[in-house]
Amino acid sequence: MPLPTFHTDRLELRARTIQDFDACLAMDRDPEVVQFVEGPWNDPLEHERFLKGRIEASFGEGLGYWSIFSKQIPNRFLGWVLLIPYDAVGPEIEIGWRLTREAWGYGYATEAARPVTIYALRTLGLRKIVADIHPENTASIHVASRLGMTRREDGVHNGAPYRRYVITRDELQSACDGDADLR
Repeated sequence: MPLPTFHTDRLELRARTIQDFDACLAMDRDPEVVQFVEGPWNDPLEHERFLKGRIEASFGEGLGYWSIFSKQIPNRFLGWVLLIPYDAVGPEIEIGWRLTREAWGYGYATEAARPVTIYALRTLGLRKIVADIHPENTASIHVASRLGMTRREDGVHNGAPYRRYVITRDELQSACDGDADLR
């Protein structure tokens, strides 16, 4: 089953492909964009292998990465949203987002992650999705909160601290009752 395309008021989300490689690589090479994310960012060859592997990987039925584009400027790459097995192996399913620095501060992350959240919990029927966020990444914490996710625990993963945010199918329904954008 190919990933669905999502349209919001300002954005189009489509399955990420190898055509998005250069834009994703450029985004990851901005140290401010990846400051709270562990990865092979300082090793150019390993970074390229990692990114290519993620683009070509099959994460399971209905799971993967969506590239985010502006509707106003259709070829303007803004970032991506993922819905994949946690740490690419599972068993939990994680949601995540990364945007180019030029796209920060406009609400794009929440706007892009909202239809993926709804898709995960309603269409795919997942019981819950998780997001592990560095405690200093206040922008991503705000996005998780706007999606209806709640903080459940703190921990360390690969040597980096995180706060785990979770939303369940039932919590989505409660959030939908009070938020017209989630219906």
